[in-house]
Formats: sequence, structure tokens, C-alpha cells
Amino acid sequence: MDLTPRQIVAELDKHIVGQNEAKRSVAVAVRNRWRRQRVDDSMRKEISPKNIMMIGPTGVGKTEIARRLATLTGAPFIKVEATKYTEVGYYGRDVESMVRELVENALGIVRSTEREKVKEEAIRRANDRLVDMLLPSPPKSKNHNEDNDDDDDDDKSPSDEEIVLSVRHERNRAKIRKMLEKGLMEDRTVSIISETRAVPMIMSNMPGMESMEFDFQEMFEKIAPRSRTKRDMTVKEAREFLIEQESDQLISKDKVQTAAVELAENLGIIFIDEIDKIVASEKQHGADVSRQGVQRDLLPIVEGTTIQTKYGYVKTDHVLFIAAGAFHRAKPSDLMPELQGRFPIRVELNDLTKDDFIRILTEPNGSLTKQYQALMQTENIELAFEPNGIEALAEYAFAVNQKMQNIGARRLYTIMERLLEELSFEAPDMEQKRIIINADYVKQRIDDVSKDEDLSKFIL
Repeated sequence: MDLTPRQIVAELDKHIVGQNEAKRSVAVAVRNRWRRQRVDDSMRKEISPKNIMMIGPTGVGKTEIARRLATLTGAPFIKVEATKYTEVGYYGRDVESMVRELVENALGIVRSTEREKVKEEAIRRANDRLVDMLLPSPPKSKNHNEDNDDDDDDDKSPSDEEIVLSVRHERNRAKIRKMLEKGLMEDRTVSIISETRAVPMIMSNMPGMESMEFDFQEMFEKIAPRSRTKRDMTVKEAREFLIEQESDQLISKDKVQTAAVELAENLGIIFIDEIDKIVASEKQHGADVSRQGVQRDLLPIVEGTTIQTKYGYVKTDHVLFIAAGAFHRAKPSDLMPELQGRFPIRVELNDLTKDDFIRILTEPNGSLTKQYQALMQTENIELAFEPNGIEALAEYAFAVNQKMQNIGARRLYTIMERLLEELSFEAPDMEQKRIIINADYVKQRIDDVSKDEDLSKFIL
């Protein structure tokens, strides 16, 4: 969270091409959260996040900017589709569920952080248990047990035979521990007994029922019978399983839950996609009533309210909301005035040009060309993309977007799959190990399909 806005934009540039205005807006919003943590407590309560609304066609990077931002800052992040709250009946799913999902995400982040803190101790305990499995304790001497049956526990003393066995056993344990640490026993098989509870999943789409669902779930967790299952696995697999078990025992469950709620309240990011789809038309009936109802339900959450979750009450006053929509058939001003006012920062994302497609294919760390090169490398085939080949791909993607529905950068997925479909099928049996993707190669496989508009609708 110590990144400056300029550094945040630079990191986003590694994955997303263009859209500098949107990047700058989210970078400033994140930096303001860092600033808020450092002001006096009295003023901190008054500073609310400046929510952002991104406006632009699909496939230009709206979701990717928000997702990469959350990964970059380590903040809890969830993406919800605004339309899913209109699907069933008047309310569909409970709108408050987005906050509960955010807390679950925060719980995972906090749990991972706490596990890392106790990792060394968890590994030590896991190795102790592995040694016990590989070398069980020797049985006590029969004669010793018979001699001491009538004696008090305090008067019992080990026999010479038991002392020798104990020393030998500890020496063997030390040898096995060293072998485990050196990774010499990874393929040995051990048996692990795990306990689970058969807890039924309670599903409810009725408004207001989710908090009751949590109560029933906890009740079943307490009363459901435990079932013990024996699993055979390698030492390598067992170590990971045991480390996870030991880590959970070392960390405080209450501490993790409290920290998760605090993290979600102060650093959580909720990305509401397709917000333009809940704009109601002038006809106030049917689905339009549902859309208007979703806006009314969203309003208190974005304004700041308290939501009940199974980990405690969560305040949404300082959660950052980022809304996005194409707004083809509606305008941001068509939303409820109160909801509009809760998204004071508006940024418009631009349509992608041919030059943008060229940059998307070459610049990002995980660009499509690099992905396909890595995939083909597993078949010992080297893919070489020449500049004129990449330019031809960009031309086709741009042209198809102009002739048909503009789906932005996602068009490159269909173009690339069409381009390399035959190669992907024949790769395991090919003798030629170097394939050059140039303009002629692209034209040979894409040109006919792109010119036939009826065929393009189904393929590209």
C-alpha cells in the first residue's frame, strides 16, 4: 500500500494497454486510502472513498483494471454482475450478499498471511507427525508390564531393555527426520486419518434469509456426526496436508475473523459490472420494476450501512465501489439521482484501435502471443511472431469489431484460436519445430472467413 499513484499506473501498464485516464483515477483512489490510514482518528471517520464509475464498451479493460488493482494492493476484491440481482422474482438474490462475499475473500487473505507467520512451526510439527507415521513407537516390554501391574505409576521405572529400545528408537527418528528434510523420502506412502462432518448445504434465494442460513449452517456443524476416513498418500502430499492442519491449529480463529472484517471494511473493493443493465425505462412494470428495486437496494450499501455476516457486523462506509457499464442504450444520468451521486468520479474508456491491438499482442507480460508460445513450447515447437504477422492480426480484429458487434480485446481470442487451430491439433505429430507467423500465414487462415460476413458471425 506504499505505492505512489505513478507507481500504480506503471504496474497496471504491464498488463493493460492504454486507458490512462481510468488508471490514474483508480491509482488516486487507492492512494487516498493510504492517506486516510495516516490522518487523525477523528478525521478518518469523516473521509469516505470516492467511488468510481467506468463507462466504455465491453472488452476495453474495465474489469481487468479493477482486478489487477486489487491484486497489486493485496486488497479484498470481488466482482458482481448487477443483473444477477434481478433474475428471480422481484429481488432475485439478496444484494447484501456482495458484502458477505467480500468478507469471505478478506478471510482468505488474512488466513494466508497468518499461516505464513506460523509456517516454520507448522512444518516442524508436520515433520514430527510424519516421523511418527514412518516409525511408530516401539511396544513396551511384556515382562515389564507384568511386573508393574500392581505397582503405582510413580514407582514404575523402565527396564534396561526398554532404555536400549528407546535410545535406538530416538536415533532412528533422528535419521528419518534428516532424510525428510533432505527430501529423500518424498515417494514413500503413509496413511492419514482425516475427520469430516457431513454438513448439508442450505441454499435460499429468499430476501433476508441469508443470515438465517448461516445460523442453521453453524448449528449443523456442531451436531453433525464426525466421519473418519483413511487416505493413503505420498510423503510429499501428506506434508502439505499436515502443514495446513497444523497451521489452522496454530492460528486463532477469532483473531483471523476480526482481522478479516476490519480488512474488508477499510480496504475492500467491490466491482459492480453491468450497472447500466439495471437502468429502468419509462415503463415501470415487469423487469423494469425489478431493476429499479435493485438500484434502491444498492443505494444504502454504497452510501454506507451495516451488514450482518457470520463473522460479525460489517460497515460499508469505507469500502471502495467501482461500477462499470457500456451504457449503449442508457446514460449514467438515467440511474437514480441518489445512486449517481455516490459515484462522483466518472471515467470514459476509449474504443480499441488497430495500434492498441498491436500493443495488446506484444506488450503485456501475459500477452496472447506469449501464452501461445509457451503452450507450443510444451510440444517442442517454437512459435515466432513477425511484426507484419502481428499487424495483420490486429487489422483483422479491428475490422471484424467494426463490421459486427464490438467486443474489444476479446476478439483477439477468437482470431488467435482460428489462426492456430490446425497447428494446435497437429502439433504432437509435427516434425517441423519452428513455425513463423507472418502476414501470409495469417491471411491464409483468416482472410476467407473474415470476408464472408455470414460465416464470420459464427466463427469470428
